[in-house]
Amino acid sequence: MIYTILFFSAFISATLIPFGSEALLIYDIHQGYNVYLLLIVATMGNSLGSILNYFIGLKGEEFLVKKRYLKEKNILKIKKYFDKYGYLTILFSWLPIIGDPITLMAGVLKYDIRKFIILVIIAKFMRYLVIALLL
Repeated sequence: MIYTILFFSAFISATLIPFGSEALLIYDIHQGYNVYLLLIVATMGNSLGSILNYFIGLKGEEFLVKKRYLKEKNILKIKKYFDKYGYLTILFSWLPIIGDPITLMAGVLKYDIRKFIILVIIAKFMRYLVIALLL
């Protein structure tokens, strides 16, 4: 049950809903649960939340343009930059506040999903690993 709660906590914290999973991870580590399993579960939950953001951005682009939150001209301009340097940006998807919009914009900009998934898993795992190592 502990791992399921951590998974959903990490999943929700990766979406645009303001929530954090780090405190729960720290608590679970201090309770003596398997650190490796905790890292895997938290990484998978957080990564799947980011993938959900990606698909919301992918499917929501038309809505954002229609409502004039984004201009199609600007999307094309940003897409050229993101296709070239997006991998660096996605590696910052672990950051609070800006990380979730980065994953959403990757979907809006139709960034390669395979590269996106690999980069998000690396970024999310590294964040949780650093937290675990600092304890």
